[in-house]
Amino acid sequence: MRALQYREIGAAPEVVEVPTPEPGPGEVLLEVTAAGVCHSDIAVMSWPAEGFPYALPLTLGHEGAGTVAAVGDGVHGLEVGESVAVYGPWGCGRCVKCAAGKENYCQRAAELGINPPGLGAPGAIAEFMIVDDARHLVPLGDLDPVQTVPLTDAGLTPYHAIKGALPKLMPGSTAVVIGTGGLGHVAVQLLRALTTARVIALDVSEEKLALARRVGAHETVLSDAEAAGKVKELTGGIGAQAVFDFVGVAPTVATAGACAAVEADVVIVGIGGGTLPVGFGALPFEVSVKAPYWGSRDELVEVFDLAREGLVDVHVERFSLDEAPEAYERLHAGTIDGRAVIVPNG
Repeated sequence: MRALQYREIGAAPEVVEVPTPEPGPGEVLLEVTAAGVCHSDIAVMSWPAEGFPYALPLTLGHEGAGTVAAVGDGVHGLEVGESVAVYGPWGCGRCVKCAAGKENYCQRAAELGINPPGLGAPGAIAEFMIVDDARHLVPLGDLDPVQTVPLTDAGLTPYHAIKGALPKLMPGSTAVVIGTGGLGHVAVQLLRALTTARVIALDVSEEKLALARRVGAHETVLSDAEAAGKVKELTGGIGAQAVFDFVGVAPTVATAGACAAVEADVVIVGIGGGTLPVGFGALPFEVSVKAPYWGSRDELVEVFDLAREGLVDVHVERFSLDEAPEAYERLHAGTIDGRAVIVPNG
């Protein structure tokens, strides 16, 4: 089969021929129908050789959907040809967090060498992929896999972040979304679907802000040194009750803190390496700062339910497997409008 692999530190990913895998006991083989492209992959491919945590070559793609092609011994409840999506943050299945469906916070994954697909384990940007356990598959039913596959990360991650802040987002409140690309434009839709808050979107380009307005942002602000001041003006000097930073670099994290109101939640989702000082006087009183990771299995089901109701819709650009390297080039250049999806088999 063909797969997109990161094969050498610092090199661009390549489409290569690799053996088609076979499912072992408890495993499921998927024929991939759609695979999402994410900034996390760019981050992985920018890490230096010293301390690189994964074995190479690595098949990329941690957002995956497919049809069941075969199952290993001991797998029950799945039918060949069934359309499913992959829950990405795999865990041990036995610790207290996994028992609650929160495999994104598995307490033993590192110890046991368990990695998500595309982030250590072979990923979804291939004609076929192995899923380690049937519990990591969520039925898609009548949902279009190409439109839906980004929701496994670009939907689940902001949903988890927003769900934790819902008590702050009462009528009359304001939510700020920093970075309105792949995750951020979904976050705007989720905020509109789940809350009555006024949504202010920040980004560095008018194109991204136009997308934010199309998907429901009440106000848009250019993300620069003046952005926090403009948010304060729009909120009568109070600031926002919840701020979600989907970039996470030092300037955006600083902006997030400067936008926060008293008792606000600041949620740093982006993995750009920025940090926000916390201490008396560093932020308004009783501001909470969080850095969540992905989301739980039950939350992914909830995100799919929102999609079925038409309340969240990812803006998608489609690419063939041969075009996958180009998709990463455009993602790195910031020219993807929404989310890039690879269609390996069609």
